[in-house]
Formats: sequence, C-alpha cells, structure tokens
Amino acid sequence: MLIPNEDGFAFAKKQGVYSTQKLTVRCFKLYADGALGSRGALLKEAYCDHKQSKGLQLHSADYFDSMCIRIGSLGYQVAAHAIGDSANKLILNAYRFNHYIDPRFPTFAAQIPTRWRIEHAQVVDTADIGLFKRNIIPSVQPTHATSDMYWAGDRLCKDRLKIAYPYKKLLDISGTIALGTDFPVEDISPVKTFYAAVFRKDAKGYPKGGFQMENALTRLQALKGMTTWAAYSNFEETKKGMIKAGMDADFVILDTDIMKVQENKILKAKVIATCIFGKEVYRLKTVTSGK
Repeated sequence: MLIPNEDGFAFAKKQGVYSTQKLTVRCFKLYADGALGSRGALLKEAYCDHKQSKGLQLHSADYFDSMCIRIGSLGYQVAAHAIGDSANKLILNAYRFNHYIDPRFPTFAAQIPTRWRIEHAQVVDTADIGLFKRNIIPSVQPTHATSDMYWAGDRLCKDRLKIAYPYKKLLDISGTIALGTDFPVEDISPVKTFYAAVFRKDAKGYPKGGFQMENALTRLQALKGMTTWAAYSNFEETKKGMIKAGMDADFVILDTDIMKVQENKILKAKVIATCIFGKEVYRLKTVTSGK
C-alpha cells in the first residue's frame, strides 16, 4: 500500500496499477484513529475507564473526503484504518465516493465497485453498520477479538462491547470479508486466525463456549475470508484464492483437515508443504499427523 503523500501520488499517477507475479500495488492506506488498548481508538462516547477521552481523530472529515476523491481519480483503492465506532462512521461517510465516476465515462465507471476496505472495523455502531452495503469490504483480524476480550469491556462497557468485533454481522451485510493476521501486532499463524474466527477463543481454549459467538464465522466462511474473499479484496480473484486450472498454484498442505477435525485438534495442525506458482518452497522434514 502507498502512503498518501506526494511521492505516493506521483508513483500511482506514473505507474497506474502496478502488478507483478508476487506484488500488486493499487491501494493507499489512510488512518482515522489509533488503537483500542491505548485508548486511541475514536469512540462516539467517552471511554468507560477514562471518562475524559473519546480517543484520537487523526484527520478531519474534509481530509478524508479529499483523499478519497483524489485516490479514486487514479483508479486506486482506499484502505482505511478505523477501530472505534466514531472512526468507522467517519470513514463510511467518506466512502460515499467508493464508486468513482470519471466524468468522461460516467455510466461505465459508476458500475465498477472500487472494493475499498476498512481495516480492523473493530467497533461499529448498529446505526452505521448497514453502510457496508455500499460495496465496502471489512478487512478484519479475528485474533484481535481473542486478544482484546480480557480488557475490551473495561474500555467500552458492556453495552458497547456487544457491537465490537462483529465479523458475522459485517459479512452478512457486505457479502464478503477479508481475514488477516495483523502480524507483527498479532501472531503470524493463519491457523490461529482461522481458529479465532470460528471458535472465538484464545490459543488456550478460553473462554469456554467462545467470546460473543453470535459473530463467529463458519469454517467455510473463515476459509473463504483467508483465500477467495481476500483475493477479491485486492482484485486478484482471477489468479489467486483458489486451486483451479489457470490460476496461480499458491497453496499449503496441512497434516490435518481443519474443515472437519474436532476443535481441539485445529491448533495442532502443521504445514507439511508450501507451494508458490506450483513450485515447492518449503517441506516439513518430520511429519506427524495432527488428526
């Protein structure tokens, strides 16, 4: 992703969408707020454990509007960091430009979703979440829920905690969701991402019954979020995200079928081999089945 400064805009204007076999550059990263743990996430109401603060708004609404118009005019995507409910509303409002209309081709351009994303989307007000219907893709990291669950209630209070980490609801409204690890903030393991998305528990199996399970994803939804929907979010669905003739043969082989095994076996799954463009680039020396 590009930084929204003059160097970034100059690159985008000169190169257009830049794509090689291993790298695609077609997106600018914006930041609306900070993190929830440090009380930097921008909330509509004050922090439960710090009544003097609602968090940090890093830029004005006018700034985000102007950035979205400028980025859209280059045919690039916007990916905006937004964690608090106020930050998410700020970006959702700015994303009304997410069908960029080129004045030369108004009818054609208006039909093309730009697949703009909101990164994290951790706390989203019920009054605003419907705006994800505007072809806006939530790009979330499920281990945030299981890392934050110990103290998130202290920051948000019980009522507002209920609208936090709403992955299932986001998927239902937007029709797609991209999942990632957020490494190095969180663990790099995609298996832990899968486990957190489906079972809403930490690596030790806490809490029993899962954390706010009404927003858990199914195994298939979690898998799609890490593969086909993630590829779609980057305009790469014709070459990545599936094992299919004519597409890039990027895949891993696990020693465990995580789509079928019992919950307590999933985190024991090991990667036997990794292939990129059909070429094996890694193989586990000793294979012990996790089944």
